[in-house]
Amino acid sequence: MSKQRVLTGITTTGTPHLGNYVGAIRPAIQASQKADVQSFYFLADFHALIKCQEPDLVHQSTREIAATWLALGLDTDNAIFYRQSDVPEIPELCWVLTCNAAKGLMNRAHAYKASVDANLDAGEDPDYAITMGLYSYPILMAADILMFNAHKVPVGRDQIQHIEMARDIAARFNHHYGEHFVLPEAVVDDNVAAVLQGLDGRKMSKSYGNTIPLFLPEKQLKKSINKILTNLLEPGEPKDPDTSPVFQIWQAFATPEQTAYMREQFAAGIAWGEAKKQLFELINGQLAEARDKYESLLANPAHIEEVLQKGAEKARAHSKPLLEKVREAVGIRKIK
Repeated sequence: MSKQRVLTGITTTGTPHLGNYVGAIRPAIQASQKADVQSFYFLADFHALIKCQEPDLVHQSTREIAATWLALGLDTDNAIFYRQSDVPEIPELCWVLTCNAAKGLMNRAHAYKASVDANLDAGEDPDYAITMGLYSYPILMAADILMFNAHKVPVGRDQIQHIEMARDIAARFNHHYGEHFVLPEAVVDDNVAAVLQGLDGRKMSKSYGNTIPLFLPEKQLKKSINKILTNLLEPGEPKDPDTSPVFQIWQAFATPEQTAYMREQFAAGIAWGEAKKQLFELINGQLAEARDKYESLLANPAHIEEVLQKGAEKARAHSKPLLEKVREAVGIRKIK
């Protein structure tokens, strides 16, 4: 039986946070342990250039994210773990796909439309400060996925559109040049909140500055959790778990039994301070061992680079043959 190919990437524009862990890293590592799955995990450093023009930040983030995956137990003997920029076939495929992607499809991309709307609200030209990187971001994402003919791509609900676009681009290429690409499917874990809430109750995002870094030292983790937004309800007053960032984050880390317990505590009027204390203990208990491994890895960057180079070799064993077929299909071939 052929293995299902599962692909996941994280953009290297900041320190990994709890939202990255819950939404992408944890389910990806769990999937990598399945015998019937072939896993591809990558550091999306080309994507980072779309929204970050700070070279040192991109470099440091790449190091931190690689250390995070390894500290959390990614088996790089089983999974293919690589840096996007170490696979030159990806940007070449991106250009080929760009020549097959409809402009109208790109016009409908959520990120582009949101930027246009923000410009209009500010009284600016609709395309003010919008780069072609932002505009064509979905095509690079399609190249990431189609380069390895991934069957499944675990994403949050806010990323489903990009997988649908990759399907559209692949189908259009296949129609013109024959069957070369698998049509990927988005995988959303309904047992996990679609988007983890941050300190202010909005989506946990680096752009909002409301994240809780994954491997904060204990004291800083506790301090950060204590900053999570709550209302003014007093101890003893019932609280609504379904509107609380504290409960939502708890649920993302808890077992079903622990979730049911905390729901009862909210109904009984648990004090916010106590709820946050228990949340800290839950998260810290799950991450303490991995945090120690993470610090050791950061102190040994040469080992991280060695792992990534080995991963690139494995990735290119797949990408080079596929790109050769794509080149042949579109007519880029030796003159005979």
